Amino acid sequence: MTQKEQLEKALDTLRQYILLLAEQAGESKEHAELLWEGIRKSEGLLQELAYYHDYGELLCKYQIGGYTLADVLVWQVDHFKLYMDRPDDMNRYRQPRLILSAFDTMVRMETAPEQFRDKMHYETGQDIL
Repeated sequence: MTQKEQLEKALDTLRQYILLLAEQAGESKEHAELLWEGIRKSEGLLQELAYYHDYGELLCKYQIGGYTLADVLVWQVDHFKLYMDRPDDMNRYRQPRLILSAFDTMVRMETAPEQFRDKMHYETGQDIL
């Protein structure tokens, strides 16, 4: 198998993983494909996804505006506490959905990091005065 074939096989494995996570999270295949295209364009996010796929842990090497995937996950969980009284939104705490959402946020952060930096700083889900 050539190096190019190995790379294509690895990329297909990661694509299939995103599709599986999307299915587990109740997201559409279309959503998964769009997310995959965003991740595939980013060397840093590809590395993060490959590590998560292989080890089930976050690598947290890639940063955007000083934030890693773990930072995004913590923000999401904290931010989504606002929805605790809404049963339909409780599925936001499912791991596949949180992981997909974190990757989606990181993809969007690549084009507009300042917007997310402000959101993550000010929208904590806590009643801070």
